[in-house]
Amino acid sequence: MKSSAKKISLTSVDDLFSTEESRVDEQREKIVEIPLSELHPFKDHPFKVIDNEAMFDTAESIKQYGVLVPAIARPREDGGYELVSGHRRKRACELASLETMPVIIRNLDDDAATIIMVDSNLQRENILPSERAFAYKLKLSAMKRQAGRPAKENGSQFGNNLSGKKSSELLAEQTGESKNQIFRYIRLTELVPELLSMVDEKKIAFNPAVELSYLKSDEQLLLIDAMDTEQSTPSLSQAQRLKKFSAEGNCTLEAMCAIMSEEKKGEPDKVTLTGDKIKKYFPKNYTPQQMEATIIKLLEGWHKKRTQDQER
Repeated sequence: MKSSAKKISLTSVDDLFSTEESRVDEQREKIVEIPLSELHPFKDHPFKVIDNEAMFDTAESIKQYGVLVPAIARPREDGGYELVSGHRRKRACELASLETMPVIIRNLDDDAATIIMVDSNLQRENILPSERAFAYKLKLSAMKRQAGRPAKENGSQFGNNLSGKKSSELLAEQTGESKNQIFRYIRLTELVPELLSMVDEKKIAFNPAVELSYLKSDEQLLLIDAMDTEQSTPSLSQAQRLKKFSAEGNCTLEAMCAIMSEEKKGEPDKVTLTGDKIKKYFPKNYTPQQMEATIIKLLEGWHKKRTQDQER
């Protein structure tokens, strides 16, 4: 009886291995030097690139040691490349008078690129509330779209059958935030830019800001006038009342001014270090003023070093 199995020639086998090796080679990532002029910012990039002291320190480091961590970019249809991560490194290279920077080129779809962009920036320690708010919103939307695709089209880790978990639950696990806190951050994206800036500047606390996000845009603009008139910002209880007034259709400028003119109870936000706790760390002849000055100086040095480490 003749065997029904098909014979495969050695040549065919060699061809198969050759094809597979070629695919592996194509998938290997290479670091290439790309002109800064060909690197464009990521669309709707929520993280701010500011020429502050940390940025100038990063530029000086790049002058001495070069860019230690390559950026990630993807090809653009209009030519050049779209940065996925490395926006601050690119700016530091510009300040360092460099013309190119090392980049890893990846072919990424919009959702995969968004997730990498957000993840690479959320690792930083100093993130503004507005940056975190828009980052969570972008990533959660990308994760939901990926989870909704058929499994064959969705090669990411956020598949639609991953333990039956929702995208918001996965994001909570990845960020270490509760699901409710993530949604509270996303609420901040409903604030008008002027109010959101006040949150970043710590003129308005986070919890009142979440309540104010439920006001209509025109009511939020009226609130800015009321705050300016009364020279006051809303406490949590005041923000909650403003939210209620808005839901009832009674959030007028007069009502806002009346609320903002109320005298607030003290809401302490202090860290107290008594002399007994810290005396053992200083010479016996140090005055309280000298202790305070030393503590501030040490904290400034610690903060500067951590910021430098995060920017690299």
